[in-house]
Amino acid sequence: MAIDLRRRHGALGEKIAEEHLEHRGYSIVARNFRTRFGKLDLVVADDRSLVFCEVKTRVAGSPGGPDGPLDAIGPRKRRRLRRMALQWLAETPWTDRPHRDGLRFDAIGVVLTPAGRLLALEHVEGAF
Repeated sequence: MAIDLRRRHGALGEKIAEEHLEHRGYSIVARNFRTRFGKLDLVVADDRSLVFCEVKTRVAGSPGGPDGPLDAIGPRKRRRLRRMALQWLAETPWTDRPHRDGLRFDAIGVVLTPAGRLLALEHVEGAF
């Protein structure tokens, strides 16, 4: 039961992050792309960059885990995300439009209330 709740909160956090990105003018290229290294949460694009977004969601007041959602994206996770991005690029050639700044990795931290409402959202462009 706890795993289902965790998945539900994660999916809600990803939906909130997606809406945030769309509101800021990004187009969604891919969602939940599975690789042998794990899952890419969101791949988005704007006129400047193709962006691989890692979304971390936490529920305020929950025990355990790092203090903030973005604290969970350490060096090991960053290496995995780079490998996943390489696999995505190999399997999904992206040539729809030029991107003058190339590729970027963003991190989005979402904090929810226990009832599932958005409490805070932090978007770090070029996080790693």
